[in-house]
Amino acid sequence: MRAAFAVVTLIAGCSAAVTGTPVAGPDRANDLIVKYFADFEAAARQGSAAQQDFLRRTQHPDFTGRICQLPGVTITVDPTMSTLRPDAKWAPEGADRPRGDVYVVAVSLRVVKDGQVLGDQIGSERVVVLDGAVYGFMPCLRES
Repeated sequence: MRAAFAVVTLIAGCSAAVTGTPVAGPDRANDLIVKYFADFEAAARQGSAAQQDFLRRTQHPDFTGRICQLPGVTITVDPTMSTLRPDAKWAPEGADRPRGDVYVVAVSLRVVKDGQVLGDQIGSERVVVLDGAVYGFMPCLRES
């Protein structure tokens, strides 16, 4: 069985108040994204239901209507963080650009169901840093 995996400075005077939401700088964004992938893997080790919950909780808030069911499936992700870079022009297929700072990173993915590997893939994954949190886009599996 084969599966294709379809598969983010204000300067003010000393007495002035600064309004708005802080935006993560490159180092802070990197730290947040590293933690996101560590949490992604921790959820996979806990099983399909835990990972599905993680993916649902970390789905970008502009795309909560794009949730896929992945019953019995776990996905492991091994990012190559040295490839992490901003992706200022990307938007999901058929959608507007998500709010926040979009980043792209090369990843190696493995999809497993009932202990059987359904597929391995090397590709790019987008994540978004928005209001100090990292969000992703829930993957969907297509049988082919």
